[in-house]
Amino acid sequence: MSEFTGLRAVVTGGASGIGLATAELLAARGATVAVLDRAPEGLPAPLVGHRADVTDDTAVRSAVAEAAETLGGIDILVNNAGVGALGTVEDNDDAQWHRVLDVNVLGIVRTTRAALPYLRASRAAAVVNTCSIAATAGLPQRALYSASKGAVLSLTLAMAADHVREGIRVNCVNPGTVDTPWVGRLLDAADAPAQERAALEARQPTGRLVTAGEVAAAIAYLASPAAASVTGTALAVDGGMQGLRMRPAEK
Repeated sequence: MSEFTGLRAVVTGGASGIGLATAELLAARGATVAVLDRAPEGLPAPLVGHRADVTDDTAVRSAVAEAAETLGGIDILVNNAGVGALGTVEDNDDAQWHRVLDVNVLGIVRTTRAALPYLRASRAAAVVNTCSIAATAGLPQRALYSASKGAVLSLTLAMAADHVREGIRVNCVNPGTVDTPWVGRLLDAADAPAQERAALEARQPTGRLVTAGEVAAAIAYLASPAAASVTGTALAVDGGMQGLRMRPAEK
C-alpha cells in the first residue's frame, strides 16, 4: 500500500508502543516519518528521530522545525506522547496532576501549535491525537488519567472546529487497554500479575488486550487521504468496550 506516498508525518512519543507502531506503519505505506521522543535513539530505518520533551515548549518548537526541514514540510501530525496515572481522586498530589496534564494535554497543544504553520501549507493536512476509552467510560483507579484524556477528547473537537476551514482535519483514537510496555510494567508491579491481566482482558468484549498495531491502523486511516471527509471524530479501538453491553459468559 502506498496511500501516504509524498506525505510527511511527525509522530510524538514514537520510540515505543503505539507511537512506534504508527511511525513504522506510516513509513511502510509510503510516508516519510520523523519521530519526536525523549529518547529517539535506535529507531529502525527509515524513521528519523528528533529529541524533544513535550513539556518543554522551546524544545518542541525546535524539534518540529528540525523535522519540517528534514522532511520538507509536515502533512500529518500524530500527537501520541503521553503518560499514565493510577489512583482515585485523592491518591495523586497536585504535582502529579500538573505533570500528567502537562504531558497529556499541554503536550498536544505545544506540538500542534508548533506544527500549524507547516500544516496550513499542506494540501492533505491531518492531526490525530491519541485519546483513550477513559475519556468516555468511568474506569476505576484512573481519575487523573481519565481527566487528562477527557480534556484530549474535548480539545480534539475544538481543534477540528477551529481549523476545518484551513483544510486541517483533526481526529482522535480512543484505545481500550493496549498491550504496550507501559501496561506490561503495570502488570509486573501488581500483586497478582496473571489475575490482573485476566481482569483487563475480561472487561473488553473481545476477551483480549488491543494490540499497538491495531491502534496504529486506526490512526493511519484517520491520517490518510481516504478519510478526507472525517474530522472531529473519536474512533474507538477498544474491543467493543465502549458500545457493547454483554451478558455474562455461560459456564
